[in-house]
Amino acid sequence: MRPFSPLARKKQNIFEEITMSQMTPEFALGYRAAMLASFKNEAEITKKVIAAIPDAKSDYRPDPQARTAKELAWHIANSDIQFLDGIADLKFNMETPEHKPETSAEVVAWYDENVKRGVARVEAMTGEQLSTPVNFFNVFNMPAVVYLGFLNNHCIHHRGALSTYLRPMGAKVPSIYGGSYDEPFQMPEPAQTAA
Repeated sequence: MRPFSPLARKKQNIFEEITMSQMTPEFALGYRAAMLASFKNEAEITKKVIAAIPDAKSDYRPDPQARTAKELAWHIANSDIQFLDGIADLKFNMETPEHKPETSAEVVAWYDENVKRGVARVEAMTGEQLSTPVNFFNVFNMPAVVYLGFLNNHCIHHRGALSTYLRPMGAKVPSIYGGSYDEPFQMPEPAQTAA
């Protein structure tokens, strides 16, 4: 990670002070509920995007400096689990499993299983645990629950990049926040009113 400039570090310190002074266990529980509800929805979308990667073309990269589709899919899946486990452990290790899934379907299955496990661990935390400050590699030191926002943003950011790989690989782009050309938005049927 690049070091913060002095001005950026000062802003970060102010943000951390405000966050720490406002974080009560009760607020942490409410924030967790809202952020996990959002993340669970994002995880379902992430699985659709990863599943759309054709294995035969998973070495595609739009630029020599970019990750391949396979590398980016694994980065998203693994980082989401590392964040969930770091929050639940109250310590970030960011360890990578020895065995990486090979195919898109294997990444989706691994991700699905581990997201459920990781979310359950975070859901089991108390308000006091969620409001405990956790050091993130000497860059941030904020209440554990705040990192759910980092998790969500990180996932969305990289998934957006991955979705731009799909068409050049000959794949279809699934709906993400509404229809796509390949999966158009369908209006729900109007509810019938009682006579």
